[in-house]
Amino acid sequence: MTSELITLRDLLRYAVSRFNEGGLFFGHGNDNAWDEAVYLLLHTLHLPLDRLEPFLDARLTASERDAVLAVIDRRVRERVPAAYITNEAWLGEHRFYVDERTIVPRSFIAELIEERFEPFLDDPDGVTTALDLCTGSGCLAILLALAFPDAQVDAVDLSPDALAVARRNVADYQLEDRVRLVHGDLFAGVARQRYDLIISNPPYVNAESMATLPEEYRREPEMALASGEDGLDLVRVMLKEAHAHLNPGGLLIVEIGHNRDALEAAFPQTPFTWLETSAGNEYVFLLRADELP
Repeated sequence: MTSELITLRDLLRYAVSRFNEGGLFFGHGNDNAWDEAVYLLLHTLHLPLDRLEPFLDARLTASERDAVLAVIDRRVRERVPAAYITNEAWLGEHRFYVDERTIVPRSFIAELIEERFEPFLDDPDGVTTALDLCTGSGCLAILLALAFPDAQVDAVDLSPDALAVARRNVADYQLEDRVRLVHGDLFAGVARQRYDLIISNPPYVNAESMATLPEEYRREPEMALASGEDGLDLVRVMLKEAHAHLNPGGLLIVEIGHNRDALEAAFPQTPFTWLETSAGNEYVFLLRADELP
């Protein structure tokens, strides 16, 4: 009986057992049942997310236990990503609001922004214009604005719902004067604009993978995931049109998931530079303006 669950340690063990028994999928910030349980329980109890040990043997009040059990039950029963339960997602040390209107933020580009794309940017301090295509919750556009303080950043998305979430995040970071949210289909909303830097973490899941996605991913907006038969529909448009929107010496940086082989086969003459990330060098490519088709 759940009345036997008294301490945080008890409830963590119970959550891990429920998560494993339920066959949950972890891919929205955590990759295993223990880390997911720790995050959800600490968040629910309003405890520091980086300090578990001091609280493990603390006894919970009846109302706290009920709140924790409700979160555990929802995660198992609805197979909803943890980020939608807590309404937050993290990229490094930066927290962003998120809900079911937008994809849960996760991008290797975030760690590259932190490095200011060195050594590929000739003059990081000289970046004055930047564009984030398929901005979703606006997280990468916000990170761009923080990393390049002299830059005006445009953030484009086709989903009005996603832009509503992005608007909240931009306001939370007090960047309304530097991050402009644009409703449009890729470059259509910024037709006459040119940029020093264009980034994108677009939909890139191919049709075969879409058919076998875990339930947790199916809770996210389909338009934020699917990109045609081979996952490259949007990337093809970017490669065709990006040159007209880059300043001389500008960079295009795009995340494409597991589609490196398919992309190189489709564009065999294009000299992609594959950037090193925490997961390897197969997920994010870079092209300079003069290298674009």
